[in-house]
Amino acid sequence: MKKLVLASGNAGKLREFGQLLAPFDFEVLPQSAFNVPEADEPHVTFIENAIAKARHAARLTGLPALADDSGLCVSALGGAPGVFSARYAGEPKSDARNNARLIADLQGKADRRAHYVAVLVLMRHTEDPQPIVAEGEWHGEIVDAPRGEGGFGYDPYFLVPELNQTVAELPHEEKNRRSHRGQALAQLLARLRSGA
Repeated sequence: MKKLVLASGNAGKLREFGQLLAPFDFEVLPQSAFNVPEADEPHVTFIENAIAKARHAARLTGLPALADDSGLCVSALGGAPGVFSARYAGEPKSDARNNARLIADLQGKADRRAHYVAVLVLMRHTEDPQPIVAEGEWHGEIVDAPRGEGGFGYDPYFLVPELNQTVAELPHEEKNRRSHRGQALAQLLARLRSGA
């Protein structure tokens, strides 16, 4: 099997990507296995941050690297919190404080449209001139009161209108099938199948 480093320490992502990429003869390893520190994410776009993370992991390990960058974009807030989704309310990261700030920032705004974004980048080596890039979006709207026990981050406030449920109310399998990350991963796998 070919080794591939995941530019993340997230155990859930490692398990998910590992299972999905195994048929393509990839063994997915966390960057922590190589003592790779987290990359800086100084950019204002998801794609630039995902490329920076993938290149950082590839450079420090000498292996192909997979990175993702994702977040929530709210129309009435000009796309915020965007790439700052995990730290919207500052450091240390806190889902509760991020959600409180989001709801406060939306007070008095009628437009509640929002979408999740996920960008995946697979870089074959540090100088890869054409990394595989896949992107997914999941559209919904923000509700004022949290609903559901599942998910994480903004999920209790992100309503999927056609289901009349928040992401936190969806069964895990349903979330994975519909989600922005699920869409991006399906694109990435399709590109790999086509020999990209």
